[in-house]
Amino acid sequence: MAEKRDYYEVLGVSKNATADELKKAYRKLALKYHPDRNPGDKEAEEKFKEAAEAYDVLSNPEKKARYDQFGHAGMSGAGGFGGAGMSMDDIFSQFGDIFGGMFGGGGFGGFSGGFGGGFGSGGRRVRKGSNLRITVKLTLEEIANGVEKKIKVRKSVPCETCHGSGAADKGGHKTCETCHGSGRVAQVTQTILGRMQQVVTCPTCHGEGEIITTPCPACHGEGTTKAEEVITIRIPAGVEDGMQLSMQGKGNAAPRGGVPGDLLILIEELPHELFQRDHTNLHYTHYVNFVDAAMGATVEVPTLNGKARLKLEAGTPSGKLLRLRGKGLPDIQNRMPKGDLIVSIQVWVPKILNKEEKDMLQKLKDMPDMQPSPDRREPGFFERMKEYFS
Repeated sequence: MAEKRDYYEVLGVSKNATADELKKAYRKLALKYHPDRNPGDKEAEEKFKEAAEAYDVLSNPEKKARYDQFGHAGMSGAGGFGGAGMSMDDIFSQFGDIFGGMFGGGGFGGFSGGFGGGFGSGGRRVRKGSNLRITVKLTLEEIANGVEKKIKVRKSVPCETCHGSGAADKGGHKTCETCHGSGRVAQVTQTILGRMQQVVTCPTCHGEGEIITTPCPACHGEGTTKAEEVITIRIPAGVEDGMQLSMQGKGNAAPRGGVPGDLLILIEELPHELFQRDHTNLHYTHYVNFVDAAMGATVEVPTLNGKARLKLEAGTPSGKLLRLRGKGLPDIQNRMPKGDLIVSIQVWVPKILNKEEKDMLQKLKDMPDMQPSPDRREPGFFERMKEYFS
């Protein structure tokens, strides 16, 4: 078994840290390693539990004094989490007030904290529905301007027959006789340091405070049924492929009147036939004939919102980069001005020529200004890129 780390080291605080400093340090670690942010990551889950265990001890004056004197040996059966025996329900029930202000937050970008829920102010367990995950495919045009999508999803909803209670009628449930409706019971254990007491989830009602005696025939006591629902999703401009947004409370309903889970939306960006994306910039390749490149011309290029005109100087080389400022995409994170549209000019070289065209090119080939000259060497690719970004 791996040796336990020092609790002060876990939270990154000194031994004389104040209650506010302990709470702030724990909130920071809990947010970083919260399972909703690290789905399927066992290492993050263990760090999440480790931080909760450390905070449980150091935030309690009696446990802290015992820990300072005896170390981890003094924590055996001391009313703490006990390491390996700690569950997510224990964490959310013990520190529900801390999580209540940290996760959620409405609209996009909130985190759910959905591990069976915590406890309400009355002590009873408040269940949380599971999160619902969907993928939304977007075009570059939709990403550039933001878009509203109506998505049909199949999800758990409150049972219409029992209105989510899980009971057949008002008399279909009773107060738990073990915890007398509180959802929690005191547990006393004998340790080498004496009798220790801790509050745990009621094993009879599992923290709900009530027991269903007559289950609803429609949902069989679950309080939820499956149904289709149309959800309106407003996606802001500038999202990127792989980004995940969330809508609080739009996930699956919780059993027996709990808090619904969240709707997690994974963004998938569809390939564009003309443009390639580089964060907020767009890249487009425009082909011109040799005459326009040599003599100069005004060309028309597409943008996401229409067309724009570009002036080519006489003697424009193949690979020349031209920039159209503000014709790219918005930055969703920094709220900076829009990116640019970078146009790469490529001189088109024909592969098939008739006799007349060959004769004309042969005459041009022998003219003095058509000969390559080191003194008039055009800048290479890296020099052009340096010139562009300067």
